[in-house]
Amino acid sequence: MTGIFVAALFGESDLMKLKHLIDQPGKLPTIPKVGQQLIASLSDDDVSVVRVAELLALDPVLSARLLRLANSAYFRVSHTIGTVDGALQILGLMMARNLVIGASMAAAFKLTPGLDLKQFWRYTLYTSCASRWLACRADVDADAVFTLGVLHGIGQLHMHAVMPYELAGLNWQMGVLDGGRAQRELDLFGFHYGDVSAELAQVWNFPLSLVDALRHVAQPLASPNFSEPAAWVHMGAWHARGNVLGLRDQEHIASYPAEVARRLFLAPDWALALAEPGRHNNHLLMPPLVKLSDGLEAMFD
Repeated sequence: MTGIFVAALFGESDLMKLKHLIDQPGKLPTIPKVGQQLIASLSDDDVSVVRVAELLALDPVLSARLLRLANSAYFRVSHTIGTVDGALQILGLMMARNLVIGASMAAAFKLTPGLDLKQFWRYTLYTSCASRWLACRADVDADAVFTLGVLHGIGQLHMHAVMPYELAGLNWQMGVLDGGRAQRELDLFGFHYGDVSAELAQVWNFPLSLVDALRHVAQPLASPNFSEPAAWVHMGAWHARGNVLGLRDQEHIASYPAEVARRLFLAPDWALALAEPGRHNNHLLMPPLVKLSDGLEAMFD
């Protein structure tokens, strides 16, 4: 842990500790310029597909990822997509921006000590896809929920980059993806990874509505103003966690956030583990996450 952050842990308010964490010299991840411009476009309701295509054309790596995603099994196109314009027509504006944001986050945190990055990004992808699937059925902005899912855990990456020694002991006690992780971090440090995610998003000029939602994904019931997008991502994260960690049904069900589900009016017939044996309706069940996310792993390569 850096000396600056050690000082922040003792004798400082929780807010000051959090600010010190974000203000570490040379430690703040750098987002590619095209990624920054597309993040800014999230606040522009009038941004055009043409403008997004022009921005993507400036970055050959991101353009290649976009084409790879457009031609993936996820979109099941009948012919090869060979241009950025064609990819945008297949993906849609919001999914294309999600791709760039996901790719930018993965590039910014390429080297993160103490974390299984492959597992972390799989969990992130599964969370995003699961929460988007749920949000689609609730008639809310599913693409915005997907974006929130992509970003909700980046604070964990930054904490590991800036305070690896402090987190090494915690990681020995509890896994990074454990459902109780946020509360344990809050007890130890006065903030949790969701707070850090929100601070990073604010530095990178994400819309304030998204910044606020990021603070509440880990503990949606702790906020006096219930955030429905944050709650959907919380439910998606629960489902993704059980899949990525290989939890047994009994263990997974025991951690089900039933009160959050109740606030969302979400009946427990969307996940196989929750459905009554022999009485589930396949039409209402979420598809397997490996199928739901098929091809989207290109976002985080």
